[in-house]
Amino acid sequence: MPATIVQTNPTPFNRVAIDPVTLDIIENALRNARIEMDATLVRTAMSPGIREQGDAFPLIADHTGKMIVGQFGSFIGGFLDNFEGTLEDGDMIFLSDPYSVDGAISHSNDWLVLLPVFKDGRLIAYTSMFGHQSDIGGKVVGSMPINARSIFEEGVRIPPVKIWKKGEYNDDLMKLVMHQTRKPDWCQADLNALIAACRVASRRVVEMAERFGDDVYVSATQDLLARNHRAMQALIGMAIAEEPVSFEDYICDDGMGYGPYKIKCTMWREDGRVILDFAGTDPQSQASINFFLNENMFKMFFGIYMIMVFDPQILFNDGFYDLIDVRIPEGSLLKPKFPAALSGRTHALGRIFDILGGLLGQKTPEFLNAAGFSSSPHLFYSGNDARPGKKGEWFQLFQIGFGGIPGRPMGDGPDGHSLWPGFTNVPNEFLERYFPMRIERYECAVDSGGAGLHRGGNGIHMTYRFLSAGTISIHDDRWFVPPWGVNGGEPGQRARKVLERADGTSVIVGNKVEDVEVQEGDQLHFITWGGGGWGDALARDPALVGLEITQGLVSPEGARDYGVVADAAGVVDLAATEALRAELRAGRGELPLFNYGPGIEALREGCVDETGLPAPIQPVWPHLEAAE
Repeated sequence: MPATIVQTNPTPFNRVAIDPVTLDIIENALRNARIEMDATLVRTAMSPGIREQGDAFPLIADHTGKMIVGQFGSFIGGFLDNFEGTLEDGDMIFLSDPYSVDGAISHSNDWLVLLPVFKDGRLIAYTSMFGHQSDIGGKVVGSMPINARSIFEEGVRIPPVKIWKKGEYNDDLMKLVMHQTRKPDWCQADLNALIAACRVASRRVVEMAERFGDDVYVSATQDLLARNHRAMQALIGMAIAEEPVSFEDYICDDGMGYGPYKIKCTMWREDGRVILDFAGTDPQSQASINFFLNENMFKMFFGIYMIMVFDPQILFNDGFYDLIDVRIPEGSLLKPKFPAALSGRTHALGRIFDILGGLLGQKTPEFLNAAGFSSSPHLFYSGNDARPGKKGEWFQLFQIGFGGIPGRPMGDGPDGHSLWPGFTNVPNEFLERYFPMRIERYECAVDSGGAGLHRGGNGIHMTYRFLSAGTISIHDDRWFVPPWGVNGGEPGQRARKVLERADGTSVIVGNKVEDVEVQEGDQLHFITWGGGGWGDALARDPALVGLEITQGLVSPEGARDYGVVADAAGVVDLAATEALRAELRAGRGELPLFNYGPGIEALREGCVDETGLPAPIQPVWPHLEAAE
């Protein structure tokens, strides 16, 4: 049964005409309320992932549950359809189970709060925020086990429950939840931060309604949704063809020796709507790399990508959802069946953006992006602090790393940047202050960005020296299948991780590993992938390549990928450059639209020599075979 909204004032809102100035004021006030939610969060949270990196996502929705401002789109409609209970003034919902909200949050580490906003007895809006908790229990520190076979191994699962009921706090519920985590102090502070952020936005909505009137505020939200609908309708007609186009990419492995896993999407326009069909995507994994992709979330991904590529001035909201039809096969990697493990879903999440780039640019190659969003590298480090004065205190770090953003139509990809624009790095000073480690190196991985007229962003080479014995875990991707280039651009370099022991020996470690023991003095070289290049590298300005040599972004050897001959000081030999470029042009064929590098089988054959790691084995799905 759907949720019952309890309103003491049954008077419906009246739709009224809104002048452009008032609409602009309300629109920007809502933008500012979202920013204030973020500011409240980072000032209150304690975990590095939220406090320092901003791994949390706000939402302000209208009275029907459609997102007006936010990032991932609204889950509220689906929640209301499936929540068997009431929503009243003074209630607040708390949850973390992805299966209870059709993947609106995609793993159990994401704690979500939802606040229905009432004014004068009527529901006028919703505010919501979710954020990644550093630990929710489960079999491993950080609660994201690579080798989990079900969601039951990944920590506490919270169905939709009322953390506040008619204004009264459910203290017993919080005691039960916090009892499951290794870091209850962080989790309690982070949850309080989520709650505070929602309450701040709630106050701002009420203030707007008091200033302009309830009917004006509600009508303005509907006008914003309608405006977005008109804009997206025009973009779809301009950029999406009726003839289907397909694109596929791969998750390198599952951390258990199998891979790669294919994600495929086919796109076409039909009766003014865009169809996005994931038929052909591999079945779900037995490991935790499954990504329960909520259809509305993907609609928002698609809309954000369209807007940022074609018309960045548009404020994205839920207004265009009826223009998009998303089809995801049940039991696939993107819609796994309960109780499939979900904690390692970030690799598929990042790959979705690469696939969107490959789809949307096929009709208009000038708008193509290369690959490089790809993943969200994670490092976990835990143990008992051996530093003087720390008395063996327990510590645990969860840190999000960055790779190279792809080369783009408008220029080079940013170096070492997050998939999400709002994410920031954890300052080295913070890491060294609160954890037993020293950051020996934090710089671009030279030459890792794919060569092109517009260079792919370089990845990051970060070296951690561990000052206490402990264990580390690594979650990353793009170590086997490289980020592809477009319009003649070259693929980016692949990720790699090297553990240099205090005794001088070194070992290449996998990009998805759990509970690797480290000793005091060991160093981890954490190197992420580079973005693919965009356009013909031989057309890049030689002077720019020379400048990038001086900046440590390109080496003299790497400059030859651009047909540029230069010394270590970045001084370009123009005559030699012209000769080299003429030689390279004569020896190549027509530039490909997509440059994937070697095929999968060639990558398998060369895997050990090129990466130092064994090639993943072609996945099998015995659980499906058994069902048949």
